[in-house]
Amino acid sequence: MQRCVNVIGVGMSPLRTTTLGPDPAVPVSGTIRQALSDASLSASNIATVYAVSCMMDGVTLQRALQRVGLGQAPLCHFPEGGVDGSALLARACQAITLGQAESILVLGVQSAPVAPGPFFEQLGTTARDYMVRYQARPETFAMIAVKARQHAALNPMAAFNRTLSLEQVLAAQSIAEPLTHPQFAWGSSGVSAVLLCSGEFARRHCSGPRVRIAAQACVSPQQVSGLDRVSSFAGVDYDVNVAAARELYEQAGRGPQEVAVCELHDASTVSELLLYEALGFCPEGCGEKMVEDGDNTAGGNLVVNPSGGLLALGQASAASALAQCIELVQQLRGSAGRRQVADAQLALQHQTGADGTVTTTLYQRD
Repeated sequence: MQRCVNVIGVGMSPLRTTTLGPDPAVPVSGTIRQALSDASLSASNIATVYAVSCMMDGVTLQRALQRVGLGQAPLCHFPEGGVDGSALLARACQAITLGQAESILVLGVQSAPVAPGPFFEQLGTTARDYMVRYQARPETFAMIAVKARQHAALNPMAAFNRTLSLEQVLAAQSIAEPLTHPQFAWGSSGVSAVLLCSGEFARRHCSGPRVRIAAQACVSPQQVSGLDRVSSFAGVDYDVNVAAARELYEQAGRGPQEVAVCELHDASTVSELLLYEALGFCPEGCGEKMVEDGDNTAGGNLVVNPSGGLLALGQASAASALAQCIELVQQLRGSAGRRQVADAQLALQHQTGADGTVTTTLYQRD
């Protein structure tokens, strides 16, 4: 029998462009304590721990768990190269949905920044192709980077939170024409922790605002291999994102027009613009209009990446997906401070895993 999944506790360290420090167990244990405190729970309430740690050994992880009283809790640990944060979150949700656990601490640890993969030129080519197909301007992509930094200026957790003007973005070092340095997500390190539980557990233990997962869809490139991939931007797996969004909305019985806030995988500014279309927030070819009209930020129809996104938080494969979840939970609780999206009821998370699998999740305030 399937059960609903609730998010009842969150915690994270600032994301930075340096390592976690000489003893990573310190920020890890501190982040776990944040999540436990946020949920008003003790370590004894946690049935199991799911963790992915990039560049952090198992001994250090166990030391961090022991410091917070979780040394004896069953641990499902995925080291570097195992799974990333998005796959870990999906596995934990599935375990609760299937009744395999009542409560799970999901922990992502990125001990040191990792350089992005060698996809810069491919993304530049995608941007140029989009410009030709839809007569878009290079300024449109740059405006997304400006928006990311504006959002991040309100987020002390962001690694890159200095605001940039449109002129500064355009004049920055060219990485893959027309995209410049601030238009890519660079590596960062940090820790994120999320406490998931069943609905029954939440009713027993959660006295604050409740956020539940309304639907979740995971789609791999292999699952859409039969589609006509010539007609879209196959180089960035556009069709996989379309399929993941379609399945998500069908599961939930909701539509993209109902989403108030979204955290998506902005590996680059062109990636973000294409995701506006793939996720159904605007028709194909209308991403530029959405940017130009300001419909991706405060005052528009949808706020995209209020945290600053990967463009500003930095890309930490073990921790980024959980950081997205944390931002959306805070938005739905109404506790996001100066980043708060007014009266947010439904939020969408999008993340692309290391193997190309796209995970989309809808969160709802109860």
